[in-house]
Amino acid sequence: MSTYVATIDWTLDGEFARGRYSRAHTVRFDGGIEVKGSSSPSVVPLPWSAQEAVDPEEMLVAALSSCHMLTFLDIARRAGWSIDRYSDTAEGTMSRSAEGRMWVSEVVLRPKIGWVGDAPAPAALDALHHAAHEACFIASSVKTAVRVEGA
Repeated sequence: MSTYVATIDWTLDGEFARGRYSRAHTVRFDGGIEVKGSSSPSVVPLPWSAQEAVDPEEMLVAALSSCHMLTFLDIARRAGWSIDRYSDTAEGTMSRSAEGRMWVSEVVLRPKIGWVGDAPAPAALDALHHAAHEACFIASSVKTAVRVEGA
């Protein structure tokens, strides 16, 4: 079993009891990298959120996209394909559940892949993406629908 660590640090800046306080915080990962985090300005309006920071919804979208890419690269390599570029502009959609709760209901991945030599036929590419989705640890951890477009 593996363990992963992220440390979140927040200090009060504002009037907590009135809800007029900054949601800006620091996210520190076990490898040493540190990023500025905040609530999304679409959830908590400015100035109580930090637009230049990464919000949890963006981190979820990025985690799904990164996991899919890493898994896809390995599966494609094992299948004999060669790739020299992979870019994805992933997009998450927030909606209201049947129970009335807000959630990230869907993440759409839009990978652009640079192939060395021939690219797989569309059906083979779809199969590679499907296999990557099935093996992706993060996709297996969430109920969010993950869809690949343009594959």
